[in-house]
Amino acid sequence: MSTEGPPPPAAPRGRPGCLLVPARTKTAVALLYDEESENAYDVRLKLTKEVLTIQKQDVICVGGSHQDRNHRTVTLRRQAVGGLGLSIKGGSEHNVPVVISKIFKDQAADQTGMLFVGDAVLQVNGINVENATHEEVVHLLRNAGNEVTITVEYLREAPAFLKLPLGSPGPSSDHSSGASSPLFDSGLHLNGNSSNTAPSSPSSPIAKDPRYEKRWLDTLSVPLSMARISRYKAGAEKLRWNAFEVLALDGVSSGILRFYTAQDGADWLRAVSANIRELTLQNMKMANKCCSPSDQVVHMGWVNEKLQGADSSQTFRPKFLALKGPSFYVFSTPPVSTFDWVRAERTYHLCEVLFKVHKFWLAEDCWLQANLYLGLQDFDFEDQRPYCFSVMAGHGKSHVFNVELGSELAVWEKSFQRATFMEVQRTGSRTYMCSWQGEMLCFTVDFAMGFTCFESKTKNVLWRFKFSQLKGSSDDGKTRVKLLFQNLDTKQIETKELEFQDLTAVLHCVHSFIAAKVASVDPGFVDSQSLATKYMYSS
Repeated sequence: MSTEGPPPPAAPRGRPGCLLVPARTKTAVALLYDEESENAYDVRLKLTKEVLTIQKQDVICVGGSHQDRNHRTVTLRRQAVGGLGLSIKGGSEHNVPVVISKIFKDQAADQTGMLFVGDAVLQVNGINVENATHEEVVHLLRNAGNEVTITVEYLREAPAFLKLPLGSPGPSSDHSSGASSPLFDSGLHLNGNSSNTAPSSPSSPIAKDPRYEKRWLDTLSVPLSMARISRYKAGAEKLRWNAFEVLALDGVSSGILRFYTAQDGADWLRAVSANIRELTLQNMKMANKCCSPSDQVVHMGWVNEKLQGADSSQTFRPKFLALKGPSFYVFSTPPVSTFDWVRAERTYHLCEVLFKVHKFWLAEDCWLQANLYLGLQDFDFEDQRPYCFSVMAGHGKSHVFNVELGSELAVWEKSFQRATFMEVQRTGSRTYMCSWQGEMLCFTVDFAMGFTCFESKTKNVLWRFKFSQLKGSSDDGKTRVKLLFQNLDTKQIETKELEFQDLTAVLHCVHSFIAAKVASVDPGFVDSQSLATKYMYSS
């Protein structure tokens, strides 16, 4: 995105230089968490520059005559060595179906080519076992004779606590002796109880039999353009560790994605955020083609706003912010057309707002990593969310926002400085009506000349000082302010008292002009905001 005007101030020292990792593609296995059932299911994630795709495993017919679309009926011939060649887990006593948890290579179940790890057992020799206990199914399979017919259906959402491996076959283990547990493998790869111990022929498929494969299939696509990410449970302050949710502009949700390690979760959070950011930049470029050079979009994106007057639950709600031309916008949903810019919930003049980062924070996601690895659980925060900033406006209005990553906080801080700097350069000066001792006056903040106070009717200049002469200020928090200037000739401090209708907006404007002036004199001076604050709020 190209913009006109002087170069913006440099980024603050100690903040990340590379604010977001480059957009990229990724593929990995994760868990899809269901908050209602509190179960998690294996899924595969495919990240591209524009879409996050959720895949689930399923068994599909790839050849031969088709049976029922979902159910498969398979006849197994018990082998002298290896038995049925499978193990099972689950049972109705734990509110989960009985599923095949292992298939042993080159044994009876494997030779059929029609059974897979994750298949739920529905029938054994025509007997329905969907509501059977683990022991009941084990007993049926072991005492079914040399030829066993089972009907199965692949369980696409197998609860993670069953700990089914993602592939088949797995390493063999013998749990056939003794009492079996529904959450441990009950091996059925031994002979079992059979009156006929003669070896039986293999359960090999024939040409006309259907052929099946287990594959990852696309089940949901989440477009990333204008999407947002949330690591917090809706309506609560509880952080989902190693988990987040991606919500598209059209309302499509990825569901809660959980990762096996903190590093995996952090990597995916940064990768998805980077791709969303890249698409946002493209949208900004498109929007700026329709805007004048003085009304360009500098930055925009999703944040979470703390509800005003919220109780100790510290409830936040999603908002979409934009820095465009002279204004700071607050939206409930992103502007997708030129006409949408007029429907902002709030609009503030950039020169009259004050941006403030809350407390201390670390680059990227070190804060989260410190909590994970050092076991730190409690922080002395006014806000329970670490990456917060405030935007304070006129008449005492203020907003508290939160972002998901430290890198995003750094982008917002840099963007506010840049947008304010550009607006100060464009406008050059701002004038406010004021009074003192019943006389109506005008107070001008000028980027080139500094501060000027003159009579509103005659335009007669009463006093003028440069920015460098301002040594401090104090106010009553309502309407009156004292500005302390140093006389260049006498070196004495002169106090000028004024009264404004909206004192907060005036002080913020003075702050913005001082910060822009410092940055323009020394672009390498990175703490112009702090210096402006020192001038404005010391007495």
